[in-house]
Amino acid sequence: MREKKRKTGIMGGTFDPIHIGHLILGESAYDQFGLDRILFIPAGNPPHKRDRRGRASDEERVEMVRMAIADNPHFELCTIEMEQEGYSYTYRTLEKLRALCPDDEFYFILGADSLFDFESWREPQRICDACKIIVATRNQTSRQQLNRQIRRLAEKFQGEFLCLDNPDLEISSAAIRDWIREGKSIRYYLSGSVLSYIREKGIYL
Repeated sequence: MREKKRKTGIMGGTFDPIHIGHLILGESAYDQFGLDRILFIPAGNPPHKRDRRGRASDEERVEMVRMAIADNPHFELCTIEMEQEGYSYTYRTLEKLRALCPDDEFYFILGADSLFDFESWREPQRICDACKIIVATRNQTSRQQLNRQIRRLAEKFQGEFLCLDNPDLEISSAAIRDWIREGKSIRYYLSGSVLSYIREKGIYL
């Protein structure tokens, strides 16, 4: 009898900082698709975010992810992109994970806005070959638009795109960084441990 594959979700991002929107998105995907675990993968050196002035260091971003997910047994930190040289590309990360965990079935989680940029990503065909793609909904994008784009990409790349029914929380790491600089309250947008860490280290100030 063939052994059942472990279903692994992948949450990638700069996580600068990681906020409750990331955590809720991961938990929603875990619950809706019956995943076994979610890997949180801080981006190593993303080519589309080259200006890192006023941001957290790699070590600080990793530590914030570690703190934020510490109390969830099916959330795991994965630093695979921190070990890569050059720019970090999703297809490379996925292919390396498949080589390391050949018995896993991978589900890559992305936002609706990223879905409409997907064809401009490096090697989108190799991404589709390496995983199933879970698409999070956004209020700004109608379900009709989203479904149309999913069907088009699925046909073009012969990939599997799944729609996630997640609560749409309009939170961004960029806004949180701005609020910190402006002295505004960010309570409840971040886990308590991450908020304390940012204050202790003076990150984003």
